[in-house]
Amino acid sequence: MSAVNDTKLNSAMFLLTGIPGEEEVHLWISIPFCFIYVFSILGNSTILFIIKIDPSLHEPMYIFLSMLAVTDLGLSISTIPTILGIYLFNSREISLDACFAQLFFIHSFAMIESSILLLMALDRFIAISNPLRYASILTLPRIFKMGLVCVLRGVAVSFPFPFLLKWFQYYRVNVLSHSYCLHQDVMKLACSDITVNYIYGLFLTVSMVGLDSLPIFLSYVMILKTVLSVASHTECLRALNTCVSHLCAVLLFYTPDIGLALIHRLGKGSSPLLQIVLGYIYLLVPPL
Repeated sequence: MSAVNDTKLNSAMFLLTGIPGEEEVHLWISIPFCFIYVFSILGNSTILFIIKIDPSLHEPMYIFLSMLAVTDLGLSISTIPTILGIYLFNSREISLDACFAQLFFIHSFAMIESSILLLMALDRFIAISNPLRYASILTLPRIFKMGLVCVLRGVAVSFPFPFLLKWFQYYRVNVLSHSYCLHQDVMKLACSDITVNYIYGLFLTVSMVGLDSLPIFLSYVMILKTVLSVASHTECLRALNTCVSHLCAVLLFYTPDIGLALIHRLGKGSSPLLQIVLGYIYLLVPPL
């Protein structure tokens, strides 16, 4: 018993995981990740630059887009460095504090992104269903307040994660399922009762689906209803065209997120490769 306790130290560390069984080709696998990182950073930075210098783009739709670009930059910067560290330098070790900090930023930016996707759906709904009052409803002060609420919400719900995990004891070496730290992945390695963490994480997942993705779905139902009532076929297509890219981003964000949450909590016999692929799609593809 004392031997076990000696291994549960505060100096414990985690080992990140690439693609199991493909260690020999990790250098080649790093190439697409490098391209994803570069294009995500350059692409979102370009969006922000163009919106800033072009006065005609200082409208609610593009302000929300700039919020999404900033969030995607934060998500990429929080995630990609440890991924590239594994595939380029075989650097798998990460300390507890660094791991807790990374998962805090990842979950914060993910929650902020979810909120901004909801705001963008609201923006499209107002623009299509009530275009004459669009500018008076979505004023700059109101947009700023909504953006601030998104940031505060993301930080507030993710703030307990590091502290809840810090209370636990871990073995000296702990192998994670991903190339970065996630709350649902780290908590399974604790040598303690994780009921509180399990319930809190599940509550956040359910609330995000209920408070964000469900209203997005309902807003698109209302948008579709409004668009179908438009007599002109051209105007109908033009209205729907403004929603396509946002709808694709919503599907790419929520589908792997929900799938990953279900696998970590219910899919004990699921393929590790499926977890890894869903994790990469969830965090890397939307910013790209």
